[in-house]
Amino acid sequence: MSQFELLRNITIGQYIPTNSVVHRLDPRTKLLAALSLILAVSFSRAIIPLVIVLIGTLLLAKMARIPINYLGRGIALGLPVLALIFFFQLLFQGWAEPAGRVFFEWGWLRITRFSLHLIAIGLLRITCFIFLTSLFTMTTTTTEITHGVEKLLNPFRRFGVPSHELALINMIALRFVPTFAEEMEQVMKAQASRCADIDGGRKFWRPDRAARTYLPLIVPLFISAFRRAEELIWAMEARGYLGGNGRTKFVVLKSDTRDYLVGVTVFVVSLLIVLLPWPSIRDLLDLLGFANGL
Repeated sequence: MSQFELLRNITIGQYIPTNSVVHRLDPRTKLLAALSLILAVSFSRAIIPLVIVLIGTLLLAKMARIPINYLGRGIALGLPVLALIFFFQLLFQGWAEPAGRVFFEWGWLRITRFSLHLIAIGLLRITCFIFLTSLFTMTTTTTEITHGVEKLLNPFRRFGVPSHELALINMIALRFVPTFAEEMEQVMKAQASRCADIDGGRKFWRPDRAARTYLPLIVPLFISAFRRAEELIWAMEARGYLGGNGRTKFVVLKSDTRDYLVGVTVFVVSLLIVLLPWPSIRDLLDLLGFANGL
């Protein structure tokens, strides 16, 4: 995979119109379901429910006719975060359970069953976050997300929450994720054409070398972002944009029985993930008689 192909790995913010049953759900239902599962995954401390959520997300992607390999491309950009989680958990959590099962010990490095458990949970959580967020944006247009967020925040307007403005910010942020990825590709190709060592930060994985490599890329990207933001402000002012007060909407969201069933089902599943005493992998293997080595 070329280091210049960033846009193909940006799955968040990309909409794939397949007109599946998942696409036809109310955006408020999909948003609440995704947030509910993300919170459940965040609070869960067992591996089994995280695996269930991951498999369920892949099945939903299959139902939405989203290619699994395309959904997994978001992991490519999350690999540095996953590598950091693996490294720090392995480095600092090995001594958190002095009386636990030790698989390997050499100097300050100590690999225990507890540290491996935490590493697996961290990796599964990040993977579930990426898949759930990507699947939500792939099956929902930015316009639907904007109206859904605004409708969900409307009850808080009486407390001074600017629901329309927050929904607008959310739409702009999602819309410009692929745009900035494309801008980053252009900057990287321009720097590489001038004999810049674009691949140095990835090859050696050193913070000082990575900073020298990516600093000439980040500065032009920020300048381009500010220029696009200014152009967007001028375009909105030229069209007489006044905010959300008194504005009518072309898109009217309507929920049906299917949306309520999906919402209740996902909410119940999220509660079960958090509240049930899920057995560990060792407990399951112990029931099967295979846990002697663990």
